[in-house]
Amino acid sequence: MTLREKLGKSFVLTAELDPPRGSDATKLLEEAKAAQIFVDAVNISDSPQANLRMTPLVAAHLVQQALNLEVIAHFTCRDRNVIALQSELLGAHALGVRNILCLRGDPPERGDHPEAKGVFEVDAVGLSRLVASLNAGKSKAGRDLEPTDFAIAVAANPSAPDLRLEAERFAQKVAAGATFAQTQPVFDLETIQRFEDIVQPSIPVLYGVLPIRSLEMLERVKKWTPVPDALKRDLETHGKRAGIAWTQRIVAELRGAGVAGAHLYPLGNLKVLAQILEPVAVAQ
Repeated sequence: MTLREKLGKSFVLTAELDPPRGSDATKLLEEAKAAQIFVDAVNISDSPQANLRMTPLVAAHLVQQALNLEVIAHFTCRDRNVIALQSELLGAHALGVRNILCLRGDPPERGDHPEAKGVFEVDAVGLSRLVASLNAGKSKAGRDLEPTDFAIAVAANPSAPDLRLEAERFAQKVAAGATFAQTQPVFDLETIQRFEDIVQPSIPVLYGVLPIRSLEMLERVKKWTPVPDALKRDLETHGKRAGIAWTQRIVAELRGAGVAGAHLYPLGNLKVLAQILEPVAVAQ
């Protein structure tokens, strides 16, 4: 079954990988092969934090060409106008990439080329609309094209400070053509329940799971998303083992809650990914 066929029918697991900083994709392929044992698909990011990396569309093609593993390619509005966005999407489709995560993208000043100019001609909603238009066989200019067949993924944040605003934004993405969502990391079911109660997502949602491996990491993460005090206490008592156990429990609870799946952020540590998902694989 393809990822699209699995969504909403079985518990789906995905994991996020970064493309190489240069032109050699060997390490990425090794990471994808290691992740393949446990996940239904891998995400490949688009120059995260605005730091130069290989284009995710080509990286996605290389992974899919080398492995029997689907890829969700991140695609941002930061670096491309609407002509380039559509052009690259058509090329990605020709290379067999079928899953696109539509994102606004980090601003250039955050990255290693702070002097670069951001484009942002459309936002994530506008990009989703562009992809949906290509699926319908139309360019933004109205020209007839051979229809594409992309699954359109979007991002969501269950820990957003204003969930009413998040619900409005989510509804806009669905109206623009989104077919599934992946979220920022969550650390408890209460956060997910609040999100579902207010947002009431009408498409499958894969909830983000981030293994926090140290108190130092926890303090960094707390700067951009809430982390339960109980996790901090566990880390103080048991160290890295507590972070792994907490993440294992969240994945198991997500499965038990009947959600569409989980999206893992291993942050380049595939051993941690294996520690988290081996018990899940055994339980399947």
